[in-house]
Amino acid sequence: MPEIVTLGETMLSLRAEGLVRLGTTFRSSIAGAESTVAIGLSRLGRHVRWLGRLGDDEPGDLVLRTLRAEGVDVSTVERDGAAPTGLILFEQRLPGVTSVRYHRAGSAGSRVRADAVDLGDDVRLVHLTGITPALGDGPRQAVDAALAQARERGATVSFDVNHRARLWSAGRARSVLTPLARSADVVIGSADELDLVGGIPALLDAGVREVVTKLGADGASLTTADGDWHAPGYRVPVVDSVGAGDAFTAGYLSALRDGLGPVARLDRGNRAGAFAVATSGDWEGLPTRAELDLLALDEGVTLR
Repeated sequence: MPEIVTLGETMLSLRAEGLVRLGTTFRSSIAGAESTVAIGLSRLGRHVRWLGRLGDDEPGDLVLRTLRAEGVDVSTVERDGAAPTGLILFEQRLPGVTSVRYHRAGSAGSRVRADAVDLGDDVRLVHLTGITPALGDGPRQAVDAALAQARERGATVSFDVNHRARLWSAGRARSVLTPLARSADVVIGSADELDLVGGIPALLDAGVREVVTKLGADGASLTTADGDWHAPGYRVPVVDSVGAGDAFTAGYLSALRDGLGPVARLDRGNRAGAFAVATSGDWEGLPTRAELDLLALDEGVTLR
């Protein structure tokens, strides 16, 4: 049975090869913070389930097919015949600048319900993000239900703030995400996102065990009641920065489940993030456990 459960919306992803307004071709895939983390954890050897709701449509079929192929358990996913699977459009405007547009209003993912949340009896880690509660009352209640079940089962709760300014205002996000963050065991976010939910000292005072600050190319830091740790990032050619934060989270949480120490957890997260930015796509470049050490090889090396 899956030891880790993630909850959120996964959408059909269309990546434009050129400018949309001029007419272009698209590459289709799937995208979603929580499913990206699920794929990353699966590739790193963990048994993980993704909980969500999809339209009873072809994009929904693609989501299920992709997650199954990546070893993610989707046995409890609901299909909605009255609402479509959400859509996300990516358009690269400059080499380092990607425009993202969501078409998820009224989507099946925004209709997920609290009574559909069943983490299972063997869950040991539940991963939630600040994206899901931004989708509406139903998803917000589903997150609350997942948090309550995690507490009943004694599972660790990780929470990635993942603030999306296009989904709601900072004020509204703060009022909803702050209590969620303070209820978690592990909180992950950028410096700005952690400030949004009260800052590191307030989170630790509320009982959060680990606060992880993502620093992009500069690596990541961990703060607990016992001290602070930092691990530098890995410098790689950046092809696509989308999904790097979720890749880091997958690496960090897998190391947490492996029982590794603070710096080793941060380092694995940084390694996973480096693989993500070196490949186009949200999740396609996520590493397997056997690939993590490839970053130590010299540039231009050919493995035969």
